[in-house]
Amino acid sequence: MLYDWIKKGLVLSQTPVFKKFLGRAGGLLAKPVKLGILLTTAYGKLVDTGSSKDGFQQVKEIMQTFIRLVRAYINGSYRQVSNSSLLVGVAVLLYLVTPLDVIPDFIPGLGLLDDLSLMAWFVNAFQKEIQRFRDWETDTSYEHIGSL
Repeated sequence: MLYDWIKKGLVLSQTPVFKKFLGRAGGLLAKPVKLGILLTTAYGKLVDTGSSKDGFQQVKEIMQTFIRLVRAYINGSYRQVSNSSLLVGVAVLLYLVTPLDVIPDFIPGLGLLDDLSLMAWFVNAFQKEIQRFRDWETDTSYEHIGSL
């Protein structure tokens, strides 16, 4: 099932609608305050789901990790991420928080499927970037523990 979401997400990443979000993402990367608002909005949308730890939960956790990555990038503490990963990830977050996309979010049952597919594709395509950040977070946490 997750593989199907990844395939659908790849298709969505090629649509004119998503390409529009890519353009908007480029503008947001230069505006930390607006990017912070986007991160807060996207995080809220991801946290509101009361699902058990299935495929969606896994994608949700990884997208939350990406949000932390962007926050660390904005505050300058983490820079080992490619600009293209940031751009595509921010575009995915924009798509996620926009209620009117390929399948509008207000359509019960179907409205979040395109969002899930796009997130699954992003997670699959950028796993190494996200894992590198998680490793950095773990290393950074240990450094802080040692200095207490």
